[in-house]
Amino acid sequence: MRALITGGAGFIGSHLLERLVSQDVEVTILDNLSSGSKKNIHPSLNKGNAHFMRGDCTQTSDVEEALKDVDTVFHLSANPEVRLELNDPKTCFQQNIYATHILLEAMRRSQIHTIIFTSTSTVYGDAKITPTPETYPTRPISLYGASKLASEALITSYAYTYNWNTLILRLANTVGPRSTHGVLSDFINQLKKDPTTLEILGDGTQTKSYLHIHDCIDALLTALQQTKDQVSILNIGSEDQVNVQDIAKTVVEEMGLQNVTFHFTGGVDGGRGWKGDVKNMLLDVSQIKTLGWRCRYNSADAVRRTIRALLE
Repeated sequence: MRALITGGAGFIGSHLLERLVSQDVEVTILDNLSSGSKKNIHPSLNKGNAHFMRGDCTQTSDVEEALKDVDTVFHLSANPEVRLELNDPKTCFQQNIYATHILLEAMRRSQIHTIIFTSTSTVYGDAKITPTPETYPTRPISLYGASKLASEALITSYAYTYNWNTLILRLANTVGPRSTHGVLSDFINQLKKDPTTLEILGDGTQTKSYLHIHDCIDALLTALQQTKDQVSILNIGSEDQVNVQDIAKTVVEEMGLQNVTFHFTGGVDGGRGWKGDVKNMLLDVSQIKTLGWRCRYNSADAVRRTIRALLE
């Protein structure tokens, strides 16, 4: 395999890079470093079979250059922010949907026939069935979820039109070393500034599945090796949940703090942290399990291990 990772200097991308490099895969990393960092990939670059290119997926010339001598594309580049105030509609469209369009058009003009796309559990919106299977209707309630679903549709249409092999992974909340956004880093950063008070968005009952990055990469590579369909869509997540208030308690415990006051904002739309926040999420992962994958860490373990890694 000769692979391209778009967004390869980011959280998930840099962990995927490490695994591929350890397997002697030649890897090109395309990243504009807007949310990724070269320090994430510096150890891999020293191995000799990883090559970094600073560029943007919205620029055709950058994408075409990155695709040279590549046969497999891992498309991870995206604006990772779910909250509307951190991810306005124009930015969400440009960095998620338009960037995917540019990549697919460049692939169409090349000889590449394999693409792996990291999508999200938020494409399901407020699912009435949990655990939620891949066959459940996709009705995203956030712009982020909608942009990922639109990218899924573009990718599958190109796959069927041009006979590509495509793998789409709908990820639960993925956490681990190097994660720089989300509830864990937010709580840690708050308590470093003020160890007496923690603001918690919503009513604290938001309950979700958390996936450790090592389990995420294991699932991605297992699915890539084992799936046989031209287009495969798979849920990836742990098989349990943890709520935001319990996460806050774990952060406080791991930081060795006492007498911390929790301030709940109350949130919107029945206690959500923000507009478009999915309050309850748990994925049905029976399909990926049939391929031989098993989650090593449950949600609580993944959260605690990540907190410790971020504090280090």
